[in-house]
Amino acid sequence: MTRTLWDSTVGKKTIMAVSGLIMLGYLVAHMVGNLKIFFGPGEYNRYGHWLRTMGEPVLHYSWGLWIVRVVLVAAVVLHGVSAYQLSRRDIRARPAKYVHKRPRASYATRTMRWGGVILALFILWHLLDLTTGTVHSGGFQEGHPYQNVVDTFSTWYGNVIYIVAMLAMGLHVQHGFWSAAQTLGVGNATRDRVLKTLANLLAVVLTAGFVSVPVAVMTGLVS
Repeated sequence: MTRTLWDSTVGKKTIMAVSGLIMLGYLVAHMVGNLKIFFGPGEYNRYGHWLRTMGEPVLHYSWGLWIVRVVLVAAVVLHGVSAYQLSRRDIRARPAKYVHKRPRASYATRTMRWGGVILALFILWHLLDLTTGTVHSGGFQEGHPYQNVVDTFSTWYGNVIYIVAMLAMGLHVQHGFWSAAQTLGVGNATRDRVLKTLANLLAVVLTAGFVSVPVAVMTGLVS
């Protein structure tokens, strides 16, 4: 009996790789958009408005944004469920723990699981903070994302949550990009060094780009 893509280990790894690359593409675009905050409230608020009008007049107001959200939610769910099921499958295959830990395993590799949990919790907090305003520290202002961001990063806990999550994201991207390349058959003896360098570069650039926003608010560069 032929096993489906979802049932097989290779299929689950492929789904993880593709969904991870979709989320990586979003992270790059999101970071570039976030950096518009350095050009002032007018520019940043216009960017926030554009997110809701992109695709017009073909699409109605906010339809483009909702399409992106649906795709991202699907990618996150498929990525998380696949990761959990692969982890359980690995545990069942090797119920006894290793006597000696593998010294060659990188810190990013060893923390992928907890990094995923941290990022899942962060996404929930981030949405409740800057999308719905449910847990926002100040008076949430619909249509004024610049002020909402400044409010969030004017609190110590907002900065701690965000920076810790972005460090976890960097480690996740570093190992995840490399793993996705291997799963999809992109890597080989000649490309591996380039792929590892690209994985490291993506992790550093994304982490620095995202962290620069709370640091700018904390130092008064953005206010």
